[in-house]
Amino acid sequence: MNLVGKQVLVTGADGFIGSHLTEELVRIGCNVRAFVYYNSFNSWGWLEQVPKDIQNSIEVFQGDIRDPFRVKAAMEGCCAVFHLAALIAIPYSYYSPYAYIDTNVKGTLHILQAAKELGTERIVQTSTSEVYGTALTVPISETHPLQAQSPYAASKIAADQLALSFYRSFATPVTVVRPFNAYGPRQSNRAVIPTVITQIAQGNRSIRLGSLTPTRDFSFVHDTVRGMREAAACDAAIGEVVNIGSGFEISIGDTVKLIASVMNAEVDVITETERVRPEKSEVQRLYADTAKAEQLFGWKPEFGGKDGFQKGLAITAEWFSNAENLRQYKTDRYVI
Repeated sequence: MNLVGKQVLVTGADGFIGSHLTEELVRIGCNVRAFVYYNSFNSWGWLEQVPKDIQNSIEVFQGDIRDPFRVKAAMEGCCAVFHLAALIAIPYSYYSPYAYIDTNVKGTLHILQAAKELGTERIVQTSTSEVYGTALTVPISETHPLQAQSPYAASKIAADQLALSFYRSFATPVTVVRPFNAYGPRQSNRAVIPTVITQIAQGNRSIRLGSLTPTRDFSFVHDTVRGMREAAACDAAIGEVVNIGSGFEISIGDTVKLIASVMNAEVDVITETERVRPEKSEVQRLYADTAKAEQLFGWKPEFGGKDGFQKGLAITAEWFSNAENLRQYKTDRYVI
């Protein structure tokens, strides 16, 4: 499927990955309708930070993913939908699991039902590596067992399976893209990399974090959105689940050291109890097998391995260190 010149919808376009994906789609020549969460401030979220030429090229559509009528209205006339709208903070899912079911599961159902009724040509369902839980085998392929270690992960497993059920039941053209730990400019500082960078950028040298031993496969956001775009264009990816990662595993503790090196700072880490997940909920190891993405549509990470990770961290740290960008973050308090 050639996306160039086509009308596409991005839900969650006001978020971190969604805003980068919107930029990418506009640049390759798509007509993008950006679904943003309706609010009284008329805020477009991170879309307000994208270049003006990108803003002028998108149609902003305000709504709520929990409203099936508004969702269907947004999808009308679109040949492809990139579904990213979701609640994603793991700690908040401990407090409000109902909200995660309401948004992540029912919101996905609204997309799928509308696609079935409208005959939408392609749906990209955005998953998460959290659905795998702590790795039983590495690298983690798409056939790895699904293990929900948080209400958030459970909601995403349910949403993914619902999407695949529509493919099997109604031939709805769904692809599930499963990113591993995306990072980059504009990410919320509830994520570990912005948490570290913003504290260092504010002049702190005692960094407050949770557990340092878990390992992650961090994927630079430019690789993530390119993978989503290429998956949408690949007919062979319909009905498939596809990992997007960097092929590089690193502990949180070593990530802190690498960020400090990139930012020319010497730091120590203070572990705060409130930032530590419950023992059985902490995912101890994530490390992506991305062979399927390469096999299906030739995708490889441009920011892979340790060198690529360091390059991505440098770009991210530079963005966060800009005073105007840093002012948008509450670095003096823990955000769940």
